[in-house]
Amino acid sequence: MDWAFSRIPALTVKAHDAILERVDAYAREDPVPAAELRRSVEENLRFLITAMGSGDGAELDMRTPADTGRRRARAAMPLPEVLRAYRLVFSTLWDALLAHARTSADPALAEALFSAASRLWWLADEHAVALTEAYRATTSEMLVRDQRRRSALVEALFLGTGGTSSFWEAASLLGLPPDAGFVVVAAETTGLAEESLPDIERLLADHGFASAWRLMPAMQVGIVAVPDGRDVALVELVTGACRSRTGISPRYGPITDTPRALQLARAAIAIQPAGRVGVHVFSSSPLAALMACDAAAAERLSADVLGAVLAMAAEDRDVLLETLHAYLDHQASAELAGRALHCHANTVRYRLRRITEVTGRSLQDPYAVAELAAASYAVRMRPDRSRTTGGS
Repeated sequence: MDWAFSRIPALTVKAHDAILERVDAYAREDPVPAAELRRSVEENLRFLITAMGSGDGAELDMRTPADTGRRRARAAMPLPEVLRAYRLVFSTLWDALLAHARTSADPALAEALFSAASRLWWLADEHAVALTEAYRATTSEMLVRDQRRRSALVEALFLGTGGTSSFWEAASLLGLPPDAGFVVVAAETTGLAEESLPDIERLLADHGFASAWRLMPAMQVGIVAVPDGRDVALVELVTGACRSRTGISPRYGPITDTPRALQLARAAIAIQPAGRVGVHVFSSSPLAALMACDAAAAERLSADVLGAVLAMAAEDRDVLLETLHAYLDHQASAELAGRALHCHANTVRYRLRRITEVTGRSLQDPYAVAELAAASYAVRMRPDRSRTTGGS
């Protein structure tokens, strides 16, 4: 092996040049500079030559290939390219040893090389395994660390910690474009800290939506950047992926509105009957948002305005509330509400008269209509309701 050790500088140059010529990822010097590549080639040549001369019973010190694997993982160099570069180092050494044996006048040298061939191939395999295991372990550690950081940044946006600049810095670090509109998506977990929107970040990315997510014990929440005109596509993707009640906030502009949007996404969950699997997009109405953001006021309002209806027997109560919701959701049209409820418009008008009678609020009075509309939103957001309600 003395000859091989003496040839390490020349072999290093040859292997280094072969890697630059044949592996495009290394030729760019990014992410691995030429000096770092040259040093790594020399270290691994020295490792192979030392291990070849150590004897079959010697314990191998695998720190060199493991260190190489870790460094390449941190540099985000693709593993197939790393292994290809390693094979070039190995083949450079083998070709040199073979050429030396063929040109040597000592026949014993060729015999020794051929006898050591099996160990050399075994060493190459062990070297590749150590490098690969270290690479994968480091990649996993980096992914976990990155996910923890992303989760912390998402939490900072939801909690509203820091000033305006902190919001935009967090959004930038999460890869959320500054000029997009945003929505918050919230979904109940199907079990303790179990995702109810599995692989949602990858799914959205595949369809051109940047997003950032956080998993909590009872809820999975995310911020999604929504390009203009793609709101319906987002809802369709989330609907296809959800496994529990899921809410989507109205579209909002400045990222600083994220805490409020989270409230609305959670309210969109509460609007849906317990146990349902589906998606509800919270109304863009400022009145609905006001009710969602002040739960105590919403509760008082629903009791003051619709208390007489809420006190009815469940069957009568549910029919009247469903009719009021449908009427308000369909442009105050008895005909449109009747189509939604699968009943005649006159039936809708009859039920509305009952509502005006028991509440003392006329649908001809704009202020009374405003109170009924606000109470309708408030009732639909009551988390303990068991009655049938329409969408907001």
